[in-house]
Amino acid sequence: MAEHEDRTDARTEARTDSQTDSQTDAASAAKPATPPAAVPLKPAAPRSELTASELRPALPLDDNDLMRASATGDSQELLGQQRALDAVRLAIGIDAPGYNVYVSGLRSRHERESVLRLLREKAATMPTPGDWIYVNNFKSPEEPRAIYLEAGKGRELQARMKELVDFVLEQLPKAFRREDFDQERTALRDKYNKRGQELFGNLEARARERGFAIQSTQAGVIFIPLIDGKMPESPEALTAAMAAKPEAERERLAKVQSELQDELGNLMMRQQEMMRELVDDIRAIERSFAARLITPSADELKQHFNNSAVASYLDDVAEHMLSHLERFREVPAEQPGGPPRIAPDDLMNGGRWFEYQVNLLVDNSETKGAPVVSEDAPTYRNLFGTIERWIDPSGRSGTNFMRIISGSFLKAHGGFLILDLEDAVVEPGVWKTLKRSLKAGRMTLETFEPFPFFSVSGLKPEPIEIRNKVVGLGGAYLYNMLYFYDPEFADLFKVKAETRPVVDADQAAAASYAARVGALARREQLGEFDASALRRIVEYGMRIAGDRTRISATLEPIDDLARESAYFARSASTAQLSPARADATRGASATHVASAAHVSAEHVERALIERVLRLNWIEEEIRRLIARGTLVVQIQGSIVGQINGLAVLDVGGYAFGRPSRVTATVALGQAGVINIEREARLSGSTHDKGIMILGGFLRARFAQAHPIAMTASICFEQSYSGIDGDSASSTELYALLSALSGVAIRQDLAVTGSVDQRGAVQAIGGVNEKIEGFYRVCKAVGLTGTQGVMVPRANVANLMLDPETLAAIERGTFHIIPVDTIDQGIELLTGARAGSVDEPGTINYLVDQRLQKMAEQLRQRPLQETRVIESPPTEKPAPKPPAPPEPNR
Repeated sequence: MAEHEDRTDARTEARTDSQTDSQTDAASAAKPATPPAAVPLKPAAPRSELTASELRPALPLDDNDLMRASATGDSQELLGQQRALDAVRLAIGIDAPGYNVYVSGLRSRHERESVLRLLREKAATMPTPGDWIYVNNFKSPEEPRAIYLEAGKGRELQARMKELVDFVLEQLPKAFRREDFDQERTALRDKYNKRGQELFGNLEARARERGFAIQSTQAGVIFIPLIDGKMPESPEALTAAMAAKPEAERERLAKVQSELQDELGNLMMRQQEMMRELVDDIRAIERSFAARLITPSADELKQHFNNSAVASYLDDVAEHMLSHLERFREVPAEQPGGPPRIAPDDLMNGGRWFEYQVNLLVDNSETKGAPVVSEDAPTYRNLFGTIERWIDPSGRSGTNFMRIISGSFLKAHGGFLILDLEDAVVEPGVWKTLKRSLKAGRMTLETFEPFPFFSVSGLKPEPIEIRNKVVGLGGAYLYNMLYFYDPEFADLFKVKAETRPVVDADQAAAASYAARVGALARREQLGEFDASALRRIVEYGMRIAGDRTRISATLEPIDDLARESAYFARSASTAQLSPARADATRGASATHVASAAHVSAEHVERALIERVLRLNWIEEEIRRLIARGTLVVQIQGSIVGQINGLAVLDVGGYAFGRPSRVTATVALGQAGVINIEREARLSGSTHDKGIMILGGFLRARFAQAHPIAMTASICFEQSYSGIDGDSASSTELYALLSALSGVAIRQDLAVTGSVDQRGAVQAIGGVNEKIEGFYRVCKAVGLTGTQGVMVPRANVANLMLDPETLAAIERGTFHIIPVDTIDQGIELLTGARAGSVDEPGTINYLVDQRLQKMAEQLRQRPLQETRVIESPPTEKPAPKPPAPPEPNR
């Protein structure tokens, strides 16, 4: 920072000559300027300014208390968020649908941990929920069955089903090799062979009675006519015998042979039926023997789990096993010396016996109390699970119930799920599915398909009944948008826990800051923070809160400031060592030396200065342009109708105040106050409102006896970007009053504050940045000792200026003057009394006389054609959801 001051001083010395000529004007700026009027102006009463002691905040704790809190305090609880935490407790304490909670404004990791700690405390007192599993639906495989079990039973059933399959695979072949099984099967086959022989013997007897013999050949069974009751000796003998027979006999024999062929066909069909009966009887025997193994095992599992859904499932398992016994006798061919061969389809399907496996979706076997699930990446898959698919080498796609994967929403069943809703609502399908699941109290596991035409899942798992609490994190804007644009949101999130960005700067808050810094220093070995460092950090918390009676409740910036301060303390400690000692501290010992660095207020201030220097390039360029005269800002002398206004520019991570030249001109007419920024479409709605308030003020004060026949224009000079806000409305009014009265106003004072129609100056935001920005411009151009800023008195409590600006105020080279009304402000700017419209020698009298004269001149002008020029209406922006109410700052 010293280098920065040197550069500024060099610029100041370069401008000494030009300042010498203007110091006379600056010295006389406080005196009333003589207007072009016969009556001299009455001097204004002096106004008191704020002293440096009035601008320094009074900390609620002394140094000893800060050090004690830093050494022994606990910083686990959220600072000043008791209402939000009570709202969370209410939501998680009511067991009813819809009592989910939206936590607004809670974003940092530390804040999330505080809510998680609260949820874990509640979850520890709640019963442990059970397990959810999916099993095969043997009757309808595309609709897997969901079963709810006691905690730990899901993993146990998964293991027991594997044991059951292994048991059947091992014992069933042994049962089929038992002697009694072979005897029953042999007896059954003998029985059917005997029946078959009897049928064939009966056919053979009937054929012989009708003059035919049966002979089996390679082509099948044929019927041969008998010759004199005997088989022909050769085919030639049969041919000769048949040729000797009469035609009628040959036809009879052919007919009989055809009938015997039909009977043979019937016999073959009957034998096939008998073979099927034999197979069925053999299977019945196999089923009977297998049932002696499978049924007792299934019954034992049913008794052990004592669950109706499990009992029904095991009945289906036993029936499926008994109906597919041939699979248990199939042994895949193995390579010599290698592992068992598994078919590719079995690998794809999840194993050879995947039908009897258990898909454990939620396992609470090791959960104590209710689960608390924090989902950091709330995508559809992570929240609601999915159904995976496989693709075989030929390009075919498939899936089964073992490919169902659960998500955080299901894993939080019976407990709590915390997620960032701002991330969730932008993920495809997440918000819609979350609402549907919360409304119905159950969820359906499915694959998110952005293009349903390409959906190839094919599974429709049974919906799962689920009851959990959802804790959604997000900002106030998202809450308002969901509340006003989604009619179901209020019913699903009935509780809102709103964290406050700032809290009262009381003893508890200061102690919490000190405890937070002390705990961080011990945890990360940052070194010891003395009382001056802790005091400066607390002041920084009050600065970012924008109020000396308030302090920021977001402690992440405090952690960052402590780390950066410790870094500069270590850097300073290392720099003070001798070269030999510095070399010796490199390596392992360097960490010890650095961690032992003492952190004081100067290191905290160095960290704050370095933050500014990293981000204030644009601010420095603007000051350079003002110092060179490229951007015209007068900070000395007095000028009619011109004043220095203040605005705040935010360049992303850094906001600073920038002075702008505001001018006003007045002419005869009836257009009223013309906002040049609005005409150029560079003005926001709030700034337009401020200009309209100026018209209301003028009419209320000066148009009671005569009309306002005036056309005035107000402009922010050299402003080429948009402007919004009403913090410059008092500034614009001062310039307008100066232009109407003809009395010059001081240029060494910058002005900020909004105004109402009665002339009261109201509080604005960014007052610290505005004051510091004008001070730095005055320093760059040259401090004269009379420069300062006029602020609304309502903003005095918001003043938390940096040490450099405070030091200038303490030396008397810069000034802060609070005002309550426009009259007080115009007196300070002109040195003349504001007075009233009936009091000669006052500003208000001069303004009223000027307006009265203009009205009379306009009345005496001859009537002319009036042309109304109508500007095209500006395009209305798209409607935005209502923002949360904000206090005036």
